[in-house]
Amino acid sequence: MSDESVQVKKGFSAALFAFAVWGTFSVYFHALHLVPPIQVVAHRIAWSLVFVLVWMYFRGELGLLRAALSDRGVVLRLATSASLISFNWLAFVYGVTHGRAVEASLGYFIGPLVNVLLGVVVLSERLTPIQWTSVGLATLGVAYLTYFTGSVPWLALIIAVSFSCYGFVRKVVKIDALPGLAMETLILIPLALGYLIWSETQGVGAFGHTDGMTNFLLILSGPLTAYTLYLFSYSARRLSYSTLGLLQYIAPSLQFASGLLILHEPFDHARAIGFVVIWSALALYAGEGVRLSRRQQTVPA
Repeated sequence: MSDESVQVKKGFSAALFAFAVWGTFSVYFHALHLVPPIQVVAHRIAWSLVFVLVWMYFRGELGLLRAALSDRGVVLRLATSASLISFNWLAFVYGVTHGRAVEASLGYFIGPLVNVLLGVVVLSERLTPIQWTSVGLATLGVAYLTYFTGSVPWLALIIAVSFSCYGFVRKVVKIDALPGLAMETLILIPLALGYLIWSETQGVGAFGHTDGMTNFLLILSGPLTAYTLYLFSYSARRLSYSTLGLLQYIAPSLQFASGLLILHEPFDHARAIGFVVIWSALALYAGEGVRLSRRQQTVPA
């Protein structure tokens, strides 16, 4: 087996594991439903920072963090991405702890199409007719859900837009995944610790005042967050864009199944039709991505 094949195999395994873990987050964070969502996110930030700093220390990479801190442009961009990802985490945790895990999964289904629109609006990229059709179908699906459920699926849209914008900002920041995540959590840690300390003084802090399993899940949320983001970055450097694009639907598919089969959330006929329309849009988009990727591979250098 060639070295390139080994790298692709490792990248595939890393992506598979990361997306599978993200797919279980609906059940994971639902187990913390008695903890306020803001507290859950604050613990996620704090324990992510602890894990990442220890990991970077043993990898001898703390120097990369010091170098990043000295670059004002990198700090400003990462402050933006940190705000976006914390907002995304808060929306997701709120959704799964308030009986809306299915709607939260919809946000991650819509996300790739938001990426397409960002490319058109911000980067002036051109879409093929099939890609435009997929965007139109997704818009139709959201409009259908809005009409028949009587409300805009704000939670799904917030999750989709915040995560897509986060990915877009991180794409333009010249920093590796691990020091980048360390920087983001460093930027957020004053707010996170401040809120946790305030919660403790007000007698509403969960950590240390609940059962051992809740404490364990709050701590573990940090390493799980950091390690899966690292695996995602690792796989992105070793897999083709189309392969990674198809694998990313593992996470929302598992989240959707968890909301339906494990958390027993309602899923009526109207919602089913809306989801099918959006899934059709994603199938068109994914198929067109594979077609374009194969065509590029057959073009002579």
